[in-house]
Amino acid sequence: MHATLPAMPQGIHTILKTGLHLGERNDELTGLLSRAEGKILANGMAALIKLGFGFLINEGLSDSKAQQAQEFFQENFVIKDPYAPGGIRYYQGKILIRTRKPADDMNVLIRFCPDPAALYIDTPFGKRFNPCAIVDTVVLSESKADRIEQDPDKVDLVIRFKDAKAILGLAERPDVDVVQLLLENLVQITGNFGHMFKFGAIGKSVQALLMDAHER
Repeated sequence: MHATLPAMPQGIHTILKTGLHLGERNDELTGLLSRAEGKILANGMAALIKLGFGFLINEGLSDSKAQQAQEFFQENFVIKDPYAPGGIRYYQGKILIRTRKPADDMNVLIRFCPDPAALYIDTPFGKRFNPCAIVDTVVLSESKADRIEQDPDKVDLVIRFKDAKAILGLAERPDVDVVQLLLENLVQITGNFGHMFKFGAIGKSVQALLMDAHER
């Protein structure tokens, strides 16, 4: 079982941790998230995911940073497809994170490369990669999340935690894997499991970038 289920929550944890690291000097934000439940947690998670990806994939001003950003993007989001225009398409997974406790009202939709046309923009310095276009996050109401969860065109994978506290608990269990969480009845996963593996792989790539940055 361990061989077939990747450590999906670690991908979430790593990405959130990146965003928290960027705001770690903001005591108000850190304190708010530590006490957060429901809608507050959803808004914090949505913001931190965008912040984390924007930081990691920003080309910056140096050639090495630009190359690193491109390598990360190519490895995780560019898919060779002879039937697609130009021979490539982009990973456009849609992952819904929510809880089993309706009162939490904790629903975040993560969409990767939602608008491929926005991934590169024209600038006075030529065409540049747009890190802000790689991921989009939307906070949904409980009723809206219920509706789109049933639409395979809008959601590929649903990760449903027991409650908001179970999500916050990942911060204290960074090495926990999906099997443990399933056995403890803290998470349920439904939908296309291929996207679970993909999200796990993206999480590992994020972790590798963080380790590389730390070593430098």
